[in-house]
Amino acid sequence: MSLPSKAGISQAAKIDVLIPAIEKDLATLPYVVKAVRTHVKHPIGRILIVAPRKERLLHFCREHGCTFVDENTVLPLTKKDIHYRSRTWERSGWLFQQLLKLNGDKICKADYFLVIDADTVLIAPHRFRQNGRTVFFSRSWSQPEYFVTYKKLMGRKASAPSSLVTHYMLFERSKLSRMKKEIEARHGLPWYSAILRSMNRSKQFGFSEFETYGNYVYQSDPGGMLIRKARNKSLHQNAGGVSQAEKSKLAKSYRSLSFHKRKGYSRSSQASRH
Repeated sequence: MSLPSKAGISQAAKIDVLIPAIEKDLATLPYVVKAVRTHVKHPIGRILIVAPRKERLLHFCREHGCTFVDENTVLPLTKKDIHYRSRTWERSGWLFQQLLKLNGDKICKADYFLVIDADTVLIAPHRFRQNGRTVFFSRSWSQPEYFVTYKKLMGRKASAPSSLVTHYMLFERSKLSRMKKEIEARHGLPWYSAILRSMNRSKQFGFSEFETYGNYVYQSDPGGMLIRKARNKSLHQNAGGVSQAEKSKLAKSYRSLSFHKRKGYSRSSQASRH
């Protein structure tokens, strides 16, 4: 009997999915979960919704076959312990969600887990493991402060050829764990404390979990990455207002849609992303 090809093994890699969310995300969350199940071309283990313990979010998880994880049980600190704000903006919840994602290796069971923002809907097929390599998506711009923090955190400059901040990313649990151990060894602090100490919290965009992990992987194993253009489109409308026909048309040019919060939403827990 012939052995399956490397491509077949990679494609069949089982993954978990981690989605940090708050109650306001319930407007888009059903579409996010449905699209993951439709367009992620890997067997999916668990879809974990990491969120505040609110009845509406618990009900969503029961109704949609997702695993609820109380966000206050994931880390030794909670949103209340993070003070990241100015007189004009509040980013504590935004930063807390990034730290939650970076502890996904502790709550996911599969060797790989996909993190996706709760406002981003996939509209085209995605395979995140191909021929033994992980697919990362990229864009042409980023926030300069992300790289200042990265250098302070890791002791070296980021070197990926383009930004890896693209609303979703496949993490390898073993590599994520290794990155956090390296941060702790370098700083003599828990990894999350090192991040909080390394970033300039007077800057509105001070840290990126995707830029940090993506550049760590690029520097440690560039041959293990495939980098492709993200082709994400931002929309300021309700996710339910885009028909399947419109999604199919958009899928000719884009891989995903991000439905950003309209004006009037509180920015206290979840500011505009990245």
